[in-house]
Amino acid sequence: MERTMGLEGSKGLEAVIKEIQEKGRREADAIRAENRIDVEAILRDAQERAAGIKMAAETDADRAATHIINQEVSAANLVVKRQVLNAQKTLLDQVYLASLAAVGDLPAEFHREALTELLKKVAGEIKEGVVHANARDTPVIKEIISREKTLSGYTTGAPVDIPGGIIAESTDGELMVDYSYRTFLDEIWESGLKDASDILFG
Repeated sequence: MERTMGLEGSKGLEAVIKEIQEKGRREADAIRAENRIDVEAILRDAQERAAGIKMAAETDADRAATHIINQEVSAANLVVKRQVLNAQKTLLDQVYLASLAAVGDLPAEFHREALTELLKKVAGEIKEGVVHANARDTPVIKEIISREKTLSGYTTGAPVDIPGGIIAESTDGELMVDYSYRTFLDEIWESGLKDASDILFG
């Protein structure tokens, strides 16, 4: 009788142990499932944060790249603009020198008439003085001075390096008048520079 009860008691104990084990297993499974949910949530959160950081980094990188590109484009435009302006200045300088040379190459009669008019103009400003011209025009100046009575107070000075026209100075050296072709061309050039630039470069 006692042995039978011992067996039944043993079976009861096994059942209790089994139940405890099952309960423990269920609780462990529940904890694991809960942990899995927490881990997945943490991973999702981490992935979302990583994606946000990546997107922000890409946005910053794109912004930085755009800024660098804009700076490079601006710098390139500045270089091109400077090159265009330098090319325009070179061309304008060439046109200026060509204009000066073209005036110098005009027929002798043109220079004779121009020099006569310039000497008359000088006589109205300086009563007595010395007139300088280039080597080509110096003999013409001597001839005009000797011929014109209004220029009797003038003498011909040493030749000077001008493309044409005259430079006159008073006898006392206090007054000088520059009526060289270069001076006239400079005045015309300065006033007409914008027009010349518009014609050449549109």
